Amino acid sequence: MDISHLPSKITGPAAWVGPEMAKDESCWLYRLSPDDISDLENAARHYLSLRRDIGAVTAADFPLTAFAGHLKALQKQLLHGNGIEVLRGLPIADYSQEFAATVFCGIGAHLGSARSQNAAGHILGHVRDLGASSKDPNARIYQTAERQTFHTDSADVVGLLCIREAMEGGRSLLVSAETIYNRMRALRPDLLEKLFDPIPTDRRGEVPDGASPWMTIPPLSWHEGRLTVFYQRQYIDSAQRFEDAMRLSPAHVEALDMFDALANDPALHFGMQLQPGDMQFVYNHSQLHDRTGFVDWLEASKKRHLLRLWLSVAGDRALPECFRQRYGSIEIGNRGGIVTKVTRLHAPLD
Repeated sequence: MDISHLPSKITGPAAWVGPEMAKDESCWLYRLSPDDISDLENAARHYLSLRRDIGAVTAADFPLTAFAGHLKALQKQLLHGNGIEVLRGLPIADYSQEFAATVFCGIGAHLGSARSQNAAGHILGHVRDLGASSKDPNARIYQTAERQTFHTDSADVVGLLCIREAMEGGRSLLVSAETIYNRMRALRPDLLEKLFDPIPTDRRGEVPDGASPWMTIPPLSWHEGRLTVFYQRQYIDSAQRFEDAMRLSPAHVEALDMFDALANDPALHFGMQLQPGDMQFVYNHSQLHDRTGFVDWLEASKKRHLLRLWLSVAGDRALPECFRQRYGSIEIGNRGGIVTKVTRLHAPLD
């Protein structure tokens, strides 16, 4: 793709650099007040009294008072601001897993609609080490204790609720795709162009009916005046196992390597250790996230455990047609997730 018509530099709140974000926590950290917590707990108790699956929660069924205003502001920050917020202070040690999941899914319902995270239709994901290996071409990397790579998820917004930390490691890392674009545009525009090509990405065995086992969504897309990122290097590499998938040229590999090197540059990214009760929300279309490797506790009751939501958000940006390959629909507010012919939406508590 010829990128000469694209901006030489993207500006705005989502084009941040890591050290500045690390220096000013107020840009992305919100500490819940006692009134906020009371509001959330009252809404959770109300929803649980209805005796419905947590996956069916709606904003109307999770009635908030003052905290609803903050969630409106959070939605705006994700779509039009720096794309990140952590809510801190939820007293999760006092909650059952069902109650914690209800609070989390209720917040999600105020931000958008929950999407399926796997072929089984789970709208509430469980992020923990299941002993999988990244060398397995059908494994999901979040089911391992290994270092991930900077990537996006298949929804507008990804949310995490930390239930328990690992014994050591498991640090959350974030980087701006707009900042990476700016660096590559200045240093190697020839390589940046290669990232707008329809590079194959492995579906890792979760294939919609009639689709190929890989997608051809470019790592970077320019659509209606916005840069959108879709990226998982491990899945790009494993897609090369398919004979009919487009072969990566040496220039493609060099471009991907430069993208990864910039994402891993401490001058661009920043990190945080999520504490039990922290809820992190990240906008997938402008930010990439990562997690360092970790060493877990031996006792099953203490092992690292996070809950995850994928959300589609009303009022979001338009996406290019190629995103139908992963999102199914590209209808704003009703897109994203992993849907196959056997998908049934629900929220497993374990």
